[in-house]
Amino acid sequence: MKTPKNILFLMADEHQAGALSVLHHPHVQTPNLDRLAARGSVFLNAYTASPICVPARAAVATGRYPHETGYWDNALAYDGRFPSWGHILQAGGVSVTSIGKLHYRNSEDRTGFDQQILPIHILNGIGQIWGSVRNPLPTKSKGGSMLGGIGAGVSKYNLYDMEVANAAVDWLNMPARTEAPWAAFVSFVAPHFPLIVPEEYLDKYPAQDMPLPAVRPGIDGYEAHPWVARMNDIEDSDAELGSDQRRREAIAAYYALCSFVDQQIGKVLDALDASGQGDDTLIIYTSDHGENLGMRGRWGKSLLYREATQVPLIMAGPGIAAGAQVTTPVSLVDIPPTITDAFGLPPDPDWAGRSLTDIAAEPADPRRVVFAEYHAVNSPSGGFMVADAGWKYHEYIGYAPELFDLESDPLERHNLAGDPAYAAQEARMRKALHAICDPARVDASAKADQDRLVAGFGGPEKAFRIGPSGATPAPGP
Repeated sequence: MKTPKNILFLMADEHQAGALSVLHHPHVQTPNLDRLAARGSVFLNAYTASPICVPARAAVATGRYPHETGYWDNALAYDGRFPSWGHILQAGGVSVTSIGKLHYRNSEDRTGFDQQILPIHILNGIGQIWGSVRNPLPTKSKGGSMLGGIGAGVSKYNLYDMEVANAAVDWLNMPARTEAPWAAFVSFVAPHFPLIVPEEYLDKYPAQDMPLPAVRPGIDGYEAHPWVARMNDIEDSDAELGSDQRRREAIAAYYALCSFVDQQIGKVLDALDASGQGDDTLIIYTSDHGENLGMRGRWGKSLLYREATQVPLIMAGPGIAAGAQVTTPVSLVDIPPTITDAFGLPPDPDWAGRSLTDIAAEPADPRRVVFAEYHAVNSPSGGFMVADAGWKYHEYIGYAPELFDLESDPLERHNLAGDPAYAAQEARMRKALHAICDPARVDASAKADQDRLVAGFGGPEKAFRIGPSGATPAPGP
């Protein structure tokens, strides 16, 4: 079997798993990711390790879950303390470059890149300190409107993503690219908020054609879980929208951003092929987490339901079957061993995952369990999730658990936890979760770390004033 010489690792931010036309989404148009999927494999049950940017990206770097590293929230960012896949590649003689958003602590830390081009890191190396104030929770989020505007226009983030794509094209066109093995991590902001997008993309999505979220509190008997309702008490972006028309406009703009980032990815894929390296390069595409998009009355991420925890994942290149779909559950922590495996380098023995190349080549394993956790902004306590191909279990410290039959209830409307008819499934999934970590102990550890951080900034009242209220600012004036 032919092995790759290079790796091109592409990442978007907040791309909902199903928002791909290759998966027959009724509205979203992603022709460039579709053609990538046609030459490779789509992983249908891929999950983040944490539904928020900084912890998810630390997990992608280190192959470890947040409770193993202490990168809990958007103030505690990857700083190189744990070995990354980049470190292993560097030690193996592979050139490693990042182009675009990293969301680590800063550019000075040794995080496994020989070069960082146009990086975004947490603001001033400290990020959203206010989001670490959880004990006790604030009465109102500092986040304000996470939507950050809705409609046609060109935001700084749009300009940044175009600059990232152009920088990646220029980098791929350098003669040195063909001389030695390389790995490039190319990372975009879209479709993350703000929901501002150039008109040419928004025109593809008339607001009146956009369906409203299928699961909303107070509609068809659905009520939010108390852990989620507690979040809504602190920050309620759905109420800020105020009307169904505005919700449709927000959904249209989000889908347009999916098409916008697809176009940027297409530029990079075209440059790779034009350079003559396409057949020798393993390509990975994913997102750090998903997006609620109004489901359950929430916008953004931060929840354990599939909208926020599932991610798109496509692989193409040497050794990857073309036009295939992989149903075995996988995680973003499977990416580091995939990358080291591609170069014939041993994985870190402490990594939680396995090579996606191996998983894709094996018979489907519907019982493989994946895990995610959340300890960040607005959460009253730690939230923990395990899922296999058919069942999904949530455990919240201090709140009732949830169990979902994904085959009969893919939208996760009907909580089966506590129902004697499903006691065996609940016990199995709970056992799987507790084999990974002790949720109560992890919750206490996260809050203790965050309390120390907050105390170091003068206590909750002062700490709550530190850090950007929305997305990390884009570089430039």
